[in-house]
Amino acid sequence: MRVSYHNRLVTLRKEHNLSQEAVASILGVSQRTYSDYEKGQRRLSIEGIIALAQYYDVSLNFIAGVSNIRSSFPEY
Repeated sequence: MRVSYHNRLVTLRKEHNLSQEAVASILGVSQRTYSDYEKGQRRLSIEGIIALAQYYDVSLNFIAGVSNIRSSFPEY
């Protein structure tokens, strides 16, 4: 079963012991906006997804919920 990306956002944030405020700061958005991303009430931009995938060192496929394999974010 495919996991929605907003559920992945919650899981990754909690695994890294981060508050919503901390992740919102990484993205340059308010805590409320980030909370809306996690609840699926607002869509995170592709740039935001890339930033979080890079921060958490997971692939875009993993953070998007397309894959359950935690491969590392690719290096340039």
